Amino acid sequence: MKYVPKPIDTSHIQLSGEISELTEILAKNTHELWAEQRIKDGWVYGPERNDTKKEHPGLVEYEELSESEKEYDRITAMNTIKTIIALGFTLNKK
Repeated sequence: MKYVPKPIDTSHIQLSGEISELTEILAKNTHELWAEQRIKDGWVYGPERNDTKKEHPGLVEYEELSESEKEYDRITAMNTIKTIIALGFTLNKK
């Protein structure tokens, strides 16, 4: 059987400026959560990924990541926000 991904359609969702700012905050938090779990699993910083030694070059502060790595986290965060909105939920800042 061939797997065919079917994500929720978010193509019609436009994010406001304020919500777009939330994307960067969530992107950084996504990285922090990923790094925290890696460290708990025994991974350390290494200049190249090495699964045997549990070394990963992404185990640095978010600000030190390459733009392509940050963009991966931004896309994840933005798509999560869009999915929440597409499902009918609203986001309101207190």
